[in-house]
Amino acid sequence: MSNQAAWITAAKAYPLKVEESPMPKAGAGEVVIKNHAVAINPVDWKIQTYGIFVQKYPNVLGTDVAGEVYEVGSGVTHVKKGDRVLGHAFSLVTNNPTNGGFNLYTLCNSLAVSRIPSSLSYASAAVLPLSISTASACLYKHETLSLPLPSTSSKPTNKSVLIWGGSSSVGASAIQLAAASGVTVLSVASKHNLDKLKELGAKHAFDYKSASVADDIVNALEGTEFVGVCDCIGTPDAAKAWTPVYKKLGGRYGSVMPGAEGLPEGIEGGSVFAPSVALADKYIGEVVWAKYIPEALANDSFKAKPDPTVVGNGLEKIQVGMNELKKGGASFTKYVVTL
Repeated sequence: MSNQAAWITAAKAYPLKVEESPMPKAGAGEVVIKNHAVAINPVDWKIQTYGIFVQKYPNVLGTDVAGEVYEVGSGVTHVKKGDRVLGHAFSLVTNNPTNGGFNLYTLCNSLAVSRIPSSLSYASAAVLPLSISTASACLYKHETLSLPLPSTSSKPTNKSVLIWGGSSSVGASAIQLAAASGVTVLSVASKHNLDKLKELGAKHAFDYKSASVADDIVNALEGTEFVGVCDCIGTPDAAKAWTPVYKKLGGRYGSVMPGAEGLPEGIEGGSVFAPSVALADKYIGEVVWAKYIPEALANDSFKAKPDPTVVGNGLEKIQVGMNELKKGGASFTKYVVTL
């Protein structure tokens, strides 16, 4: 059996180069996935364009994979060879090409691998991994919002949370996870996506461009215990837009943007590093990835959203998808390549 990958050969190198890649071997607590679909994220084109994050070249990017288990290492009991799974690939942590998603075979930390039902296509499953980890870190880390962990049998609480950017892939997962924590969810997006956010579990959804959006949010939160904001956009403009909510109601924040800027003075919280849920913050991964996600996907209470846009088949199409995403992408979708 041989492996191939779409390599980034040097800082800012273009295009990705499809060549042979080392065949991974599963060690303790690891899973090798034979990928059937991979998704593309903004971080991928940003690394290629700006030469950020990656410490060693050549390397393999990609964080979202879905496929079948090819091999499991010692200590792995929740998945077995042949299982259909999704996985969060960690090459941005390890700088090891075999941990990159843009391989035919990817080596994953088993705590970021989850079974998927036969009813879920690999292309749809591939939209989820990075968004699950990122949203979980934003919602559940003690340093961010510290919400109750999700369950398929959660009971309503009086807590509430604002998901800023609900039509992003992270936002779509954050809405569903927070709702599964028994929390009242409010979110914002473009006007044409608001009904989709409600379908995912948001009790209220508002047009982020509305001049009254902050007042509308505050009014809708009346009578709840407001925990804070999960900012799935992370720009200074986003922070400026939700700051009036914080000034009136308080609360904490979690942001997807490293070193988030433009935050209101005095607010407590932090930016999130998605892989932490399987590393330093395993208490999150052990509930979200190992228990909640497989159960919720199986009973269809957690949806693979946004829907995938398949840009082609084969590793050489990954660059095509990165180019399209860099142009601005489409609303409420995620670019996927099948393999």
